[in-house]
Amino acid sequence: MRARYGVPLKVTAVGAAVGAAGLAYAAGFEARSFRLRRVTVPVLPHGARPLRVLQVSDIHMVSGQRKKRAWLQSLAGLRPDFVVNTGDNLSDPEAVPEVLDALGPLMEFPGVYVFGSNDYYGPKLRNPARYLLEKVQGKHGLNGNEPAVGVVHNPWEPMRDAFDEAGWLNLSNTRGLLKLDGMEVAFTGLDDPHIKRDRYAEVQGGPTSGADLSIGVVHAPYLRSLDAFTADGYPLILAGHTHGGQLCIPFYGALVTNCDLDTDRVKGLSSHTVGDHRAYLHVSAGCGTNRYTPVRFACPPEVTLLTLTGRA
Repeated sequence: MRARYGVPLKVTAVGAAVGAAGLAYAAGFEARSFRLRRVTVPVLPHGARPLRVLQVSDIHMVSGQRKKRAWLQSLAGLRPDFVVNTGDNLSDPEAVPEVLDALGPLMEFPGVYVFGSNDYYGPKLRNPARYLLEKVQGKHGLNGNEPAVGVVHNPWEPMRDAFDEAGWLNLSNTRGLLKLDGMEVAFTGLDDPHIKRDRYAEVQGGPTSGADLSIGVVHAPYLRSLDAFTADGYPLILAGHTHGGQLCIPFYGALVTNCDLDTDRVKGLSSHTVGDHRAYLHVSAGCGTNRYTPVRFACPPEVTLLTLTGRA
């Protein structure tokens, strides 16, 4: 019996040990290994001074995450020209005060924001394999399904009010304009396409006339939103939502994006083309996780400092 079953038992034990070690790394180290991504994007008028933009996304704050709060607070030392928050600040209905504490120093700078589904609704416990199944089936979140029912409703209104009081512009299906030391940066934003709250018809019409730069802002980078912004002539689109794939395969990359965006553009700077129109697209991998899947693998949490420069 010992000769017949010893090897399989050892293999099973080794496999279990490796799996446990990987889980411990993904949850205990990488999910808390916060990084700053730096990206340069040539979208300003020729000769314009550079603008430094801090994009924060997918914080998914849970009460008690002191390291994440302290790290976010420290980012004010970067002294950005403005901040763009692309949503999903919450993963705990009790965490609104901690989100505001974390972002407090950044709220001293000009900023804009859109919300994501997890700002409005609390997360559900899901089998991670469902994301792969939904990808195969062409289904993504609540896109194409009925509105969310039977879920926790997060207290997002106090967060919105605090952002507004700090002077951040709410871009939920609307436009906004920041004046920055002699430059005007215009924004067109959408509410979250992942839960069918986007209303592009209410903001269509292209970049703001007279602005030095117009930026499209949305939480989830669904193709219908990217197509609309690009066809209208926006040179830059900022989004989040994907978590960079969250659980990636080393030297291969992401398996899913949790929307209909391809995995090649799951995070970082890329481009989007519609006809003869082309836009830069930056998708933040975010700095948090759903509270029920607090792991990241080969995809560390991040915030991005984008330096916008003049076009050649």
